[in-house]
Amino acid sequence: MAAAPVLAGAVLAFAGPVPQAAALDGATSAPAAVTLTTARIRMNQRVFDRVWDEVRRSYYDPHLHGVDWTAARATFRPEALAAPDDAALYRSLGRMLALLDDSHASVASPASVRHQEAARTRRAVLGLTFFARDGGEDYVIERVRAGSPAEQAGVEVGWRLQAPTSLRPWSVTDPVLEGRQIDLAFLDPEGAERAVVITPRVMEPVPPFSVDRSRPDVLVLRVEQFEPGLGDWMGTQLASLPRETEVVLDLRANPGGLLREADAVLSCFLPGRTAWAVRTSRSGQAATLRVRPACGPLSAPAPNGLAVLIDRSSRSAAELTPAALQEAGRAVVVGERSPGAVLISRDTDLPDGGRLTLSRADFVTAGGVGLEKRGVTPDVAAQADAEDHRAGRDVALEAALRALRERPSAPPPASAANDADPT
Repeated sequence: MAAAPVLAGAVLAFAGPVPQAAALDGATSAPAAVTLTTARIRMNQRVFDRVWDEVRRSYYDPHLHGVDWTAARATFRPEALAAPDDAALYRSLGRMLALLDDSHASVASPASVRHQEAARTRRAVLGLTFFARDGGEDYVIERVRAGSPAEQAGVEVGWRLQAPTSLRPWSVTDPVLEGRQIDLAFLDPEGAERAVVITPRVMEPVPPFSVDRSRPDVLVLRVEQFEPGLGDWMGTQLASLPRETEVVLDLRANPGGLLREADAVLSCFLPGRTAWAVRTSRSGQAATLRVRPACGPLSAPAPNGLAVLIDRSSRSAAELTPAALQEAGRAVVVGERSPGAVLISRDTDLPDGGRLTLSRADFVTAGGVGLEKRGVTPDVAAQADAEDHRAGRDVALEAALRALRERPSAPPPASAANDADPT
């Protein structure tokens, strides 16, 4: 079943939102001889054929980036049909999709989908968010939840998860049970091995949106993911906000989400009918996207000073939103260059309960800038190091507040519609 347009990266989280997840092998290696049941082979075939055919028929680039898709089928189909379990099947599918060199083209195994669906529930967690690379065979930590077992074990952002072994058999798709210790091995950015033991415990889910009013005349809006209700929530936070209050929109480690909610966020700060992007479908037909009022109770764009925080883990809608605000001169963007994963995708349910995410349209800004694999360059660079994380210093937020204090006075956004199409 096709879902609403989404803009999301391949991420697997164990302490909060889990948008798109890819499979990681949960075993060391398959036995030399594996007896496959007829049911297993048939399901492998159904899943593989659905993925392969969906790419052939629906991928946004009809030329598939020059990939010989028939040859890919000949290479990966026998391997997929012989897969003894979901881990091997989805590893094979991930490698095939990696040929497209598209961060949105990914698969989630049935176990990964169950992780995703449990993201907003109270449950046992490690407190880690992994980013899947190389077709789901390499996982890097891009967020450690405050107060979580992982933080208490000393795990840090940027560490890479080592493949499971007989001594450390756990993989990212395995269950996380309260009180049951998990032995993990990582490589830090310098290449040193880091062995840790984490004992999961039950924690409340991370809310998709949160607000921080702890600083005088500053409103910090933290968005974990572009989920349903974001525009209404943001409008409620901005309604009746004093003009002198500065607003910081925190999109760090945000993997994206719904396109309509990205538009809703823009409507909180840009006039209605403002052209902010151009979407091009597989057929080559281009459509200009314009801001539609969807900011909850807010009847006009907020006039407050605005800074947007991004980092190398801000993807898709979390790139398009700051890009549009930056291009319109409405916000100062602070942080790290984003990765450039902005194609418009849709999810397709697979026969075994897994999920395929596939790019269905190309995307450029209203000014004609293609962000795919280029990303958004911040106006003010700010990057925390390991010592900043350990000391609890938020260097990007501090830089954003300085930029807002030092900016020249500017008039509020115009209310007149912008009817000029981008060139």
